[in-house]
Amino acid sequence: MKELFVSLKLGATVKIKNILVSQPEPADLEKSPYGELAKNFNLNIDFNKFIKIEGVCSKEFRQNRLQLLDFTAVIFTSRNSVDHFFRLAKDLRVEIPDTMKYFCISESTAFYLQKYVQYRKRKIFHGKQSFEQLMELIKKHKDEKYLLPCSDIHKASMTKMLDEQKIDYEKAVFYKTLASDLSHLDIKDYDMLIFFSPSGVKSLVKNFPEFKQNSTLIAAFGPTTGKAVNEAGLKLNISAPTKTAPSMTMAIEQFIHKMNKK
Repeated sequence: MKELFVSLKLGATVKIKNILVSQPEPADLEKSPYGELAKNFNLNIDFNKFIKIEGVCSKEFRQNRLQLLDFTAVIFTSRNSVDHFFRLAKDLRVEIPDTMKYFCISESTAFYLQKYVQYRKRKIFHGKQSFEQLMELIKKHKDEKYLLPCSDIHKASMTKMLDEQKIDYEKAVFYKTLASDLSHLDIKDYDMLIFFSPSGVKSLVKNFPEFKQNSTLIAAFGPTTGKAVNEAGLKLNISAPTKTAPSMTMAIEQFIHKMNKK
């Protein structure tokens, strides 16, 4: 396999051969954007989840003193929130009524809801992808009492928007985001690390407290992830999305072309 070298500054180059993505491997790697990237630049790309999701048990949830049937609507921001809402409902032996309304952050999350309930347009609403867009729908249904199932690590901006609009809601932790065990990895083998959440960056620090970045390139998706990289005392080399690179693979490709030109 050829080694790809990119110039970081005058007289200094770093090889890019092995890349580690802090996410699960795509179902069909060869047909994925990462497969194309590996093929085009002769790269070896490994995938490993840096975080894991652990559901809150019914005993711990009861400490919130919340009753699921006190709410008329639920806000789902991910598939994890869907899974753990219905898991806890089952553990608590609560039958969710057909009158419950569901507000999903995206169409894909709304369709995923069919795993648990019959899809009806009159009770399932969805945004396009962002919480800001979902808020436009929530504002049209201000009379509902909302439950927001979330992780122990979540975006404060969501509750801020709900507060600003004086929405009647309660936030509750249904699952926790924990660092995966990465002891089987030799982090020094990789020339580039790719992160998609602040939790992934924290997992790196927890698993490899002695990690020194040196010539390792670090890529981050989203401003909060990039901020976490900087707060960890690391240098962010590649960030996405941008106007010209909406995806991480496009950002990496543009970075390689840019450095090679230099």
